[in-house]
Amino acid sequence: MIIYREFTFDSAHFLPNVPEGHKCRNMHGHTYKLKVYFEGSIDNEQGWVMDFAEIKQKIGNIIDLVDHKTLNEVPGLENPTCERLAVWLWEKIKAELPLLTKIKLDETPTSGVIYRG
Repeated sequence: MIIYREFTFDSAHFLPNVPEGHKCRNMHGHTYKLKVYFEGSIDNEQGWVMDFAEIKQKIGNIIDLVDHKTLNEVPGLENPTCERLAVWLWEKIKAELPLLTKIKLDETPTSGVIYRG
């Protein structure tokens, strides 16, 4: 069974490695939408794959590291493209919740990334 949970967070960033004149070289912000997927068997006793409250708590702690922050100042996110942010989030989440199988990170309502590790 696959379960999922969605989160949102707001962050500012700039992309230092894009060419001069590219609009993303300037500081700007996004409301990111993160959707995390977990796969496993239903526990016979509990009746669930994972406790949604546990997911919320553990991922909430990770999101706190980037929410209302300048991503470029977060260690490991010096060039915080959507793709690099997805990998960074994956590594943090997977360490806490090993049943993670996929994340979807939307940078805008019309663009984002899907990452499966």
